[in-house]
Amino acid sequence: MSEKHLVCQGATCRCNFGTAPDKLKVLTQSKRYINDKDGKEKLMATHKDIGKTFEKNNFGSCAKMNNNPCQAVVTEWSGYYEKITLEDNKGHALLEDSKATCPVGSKDCITIIDHGQTCEISQQNIKNARSEVLTVICPFFDFLEDEEPLYHIYQ
Repeated sequence: MSEKHLVCQGATCRCNFGTAPDKLKVLTQSKRYINDKDGKEKLMATHKDIGKTFEKNNFGSCAKMNNNPCQAVVTEWSGYYEKITLEDNKGHALLEDSKATCPVGSKDCITIIDHGQTCEISQQNIKNARSEVLTVICPFFDFLEDEEPLYHIYQ
């Protein structure tokens, strides 16, 4: 899978023929969350998320429809990760470089411009990180194993 992010609800997508982005909405499952410690917002997106699966279902004006309002509909996804299959909907995980097809646009005309995951540093992340790496990233702290970080003020 070489460093590609999985896609979750809230991922920003755009159409090659539209004028505005829209956010992906996962409607095919309600149990599998990623990058969401509380399990409330970021459902994992799969290739089964087809149809009207965006918040507004609109990418602005559509160049293929003489600049009339877009009516976004996904008929299929390509480039998904086949090694992950959700039990709930038998869907394969979408990756940040997956693409969707719209019947008005063309094959693979909808792309993901932001996968929707966010970086949140938790206490567990700091505990599991190597102390020499943390010292380079945060030079104002001494990270000693099995202890809380000590704050130093350098003058």
